[in-house]
Amino acid sequence: MKKTIIATVIFLTTTCTGFINSINAQVISLNKDNLVPHLVEMSIEKRNGKEMVRVVKSRLVIEADEPTYVKIKDFDFQDGTIELKVMGKLLPNASDSARAFIGLSFRINNDDSKFENIYLRPTNGIAMNQIRRNRSVQYFSYPDFKFFHSRKTNPGEFETYADIAPGEWIKMKIVVKGANAKLYLNDSKNPNMIVNNMKMGADQTGALGLWVDIGTEGFFSDLIVTKNK
Repeated sequence: MKKTIIATVIFLTTTCTGFINSINAQVISLNKDNLVPHLVEMSIEKRNGKEMVRVVKSRLVIEADEPTYVKIKDFDFQDGTIELKVMGKLLPNASDSARAFIGLSFRINNDDSKFENIYLRPTNGIAMNQIRRNRSVQYFSYPDFKFFHSRKTNPGEFETYADIAPGEWIKMKIVVKGANAKLYLNDSKNPNMIVNNMKMGADQTGALGLWVDIGTEGFFSDLIVTKNK
C-alpha cells in the first residue's frame, strides 16, 4: 500500500510541473504589427495552410554576423527558453560562401549595437567536407566576437556539427541562464551545443530577432518563449 501511495504522489507532482510550465510559456504572434525589420526585407507568407515570416538580408549589408534580423516589438528577454521553427534556403543568386544561414539573436539592446546569437549553416550539415560539417552551428556575440574571432581565439569551442539540411524545417530550442546557453535541435534530449561564458555577460537583457545572413531565404514560425521568473 505504501509503495502505491508514493508512486501516485510522484505522478501528480510531475503533472503539475508540466502544467505550470505551459502557463508560463508565451506564444509570440509573428504578424506585421508585432515585427520590426532591421537591415532585412520581410514578408508574411502562407504555404500549405501555414503562416510564416520570410526574411532576406539587405543587399546593402556586406559584412557577416551583422544585426540583420526582424525584431520582436516591445519584448524584453533575459533568461528562459526560446523555441521556434526555422528553415533556410539558398537564394538563386547566392554566392559560393552562402550556407543558408538562419538563427536567433537575443538580448538585443535598444540601438542594435549589441546582442548574442546562435545560428545554423544548414548546407554544412550535408557537406562532404569534414571541416565544413564541424561548422554547422555557430555562436557569436555582436559586435566584437564574430565567427572569425572565435576561430582565431577559441577554435572549435563555439561551433559544432548538427544533422540539419537546407530546405527543411528545423526546431530550435535555446535555454538561456545567466552567461550560459544551450541549444537543442529537433527535440534532442541532450544539447547539440553548449555555450559557456557568453561575451555580453549574465545580466544583459533585450529583444529577440529572427536572424539571417548572406544568400539566404529564411523562414520562421511557431515562436514560443518561457521566461524564468
